[in-house]
Amino acid sequence: MLDHIKHANGIRELRLACPPVNALNPDLVRALREAVASAPQEGAQALIISGAPGIFSAGLDVPFLLTLDRERMRAFWSEFLGMCAALARSPIPIVAAITGHSPAGGAVIALFCDFRVMAHGAYRIGLNEVQVGLTVPDVIRVALTRLLGAYRAERLLVQGAMLESEVALRASLVDELADVDHVIARALNWLEELLKLPRHAMLSTRELARADLAGLFADPAALQVDTLVEMWFAPEAQSTLRALVESLKARQR
Repeated sequence: MLDHIKHANGIRELRLACPPVNALNPDLVRALREAVASAPQEGAQALIISGAPGIFSAGLDVPFLLTLDRERMRAFWSEFLGMCAALARSPIPIVAAITGHSPAGGAVIALFCDFRVMAHGAYRIGLNEVQVGLTVPDVIRVALTRLLGAYRAERLLVQGAMLESEVALRASLVDELADVDHVIARALNWLEELLKLPRHAMLSTRELARADLAGLFADPAALQVDTLVEMWFAPEAQSTLRALVESLKARQR
């Protein structure tokens, strides 16, 4: 589900390991949230979140989530936003090693990291929720706006755009590109350089710089989990999501 790999200098890699596409089901989301939250107490100095070559994460596990009732779907959204909060509030740096395609939930994970290295080539990343009948939660919209600026974030969100890696780099959705086999190595290099800086100064400055991101999760009521549940079960979303699942099944036949 989630592989823990220790590297030099206290860098820990959390590798999504939920084949075939690292879809975000409740167990994987919970495992990632818990791993990110516990890593500093376990001595980790920095984190990398990675996937498999060619796929970082395909986003939410829609076929499974469609089987959940409202109560379990509410629990999932709470867990998912808890994962985002753990990333945003982490006291140690985190790099997203985007080893391939990263739609929707995969892109969300990357948004809340400090730095994003993506595989060069015909891999796509983006928040394509609109295309599947969903609305992006407000905390995620704010995080994207923080990264890209208001107008560019608006255009990408409203269109549900998926960007190839080169375009994503130009749009500042990712920070750097590398060959797919060297994405993790570049993530390690970036963190190693960061960890050479005076530690207290670096971490305290980082905390100040990311205070707005962490602050998005200060008030649990403002996360509007009930609104997300209603959105999920809205007729338009349900019909669009079920059509998506049927289309995926047809491709696999």
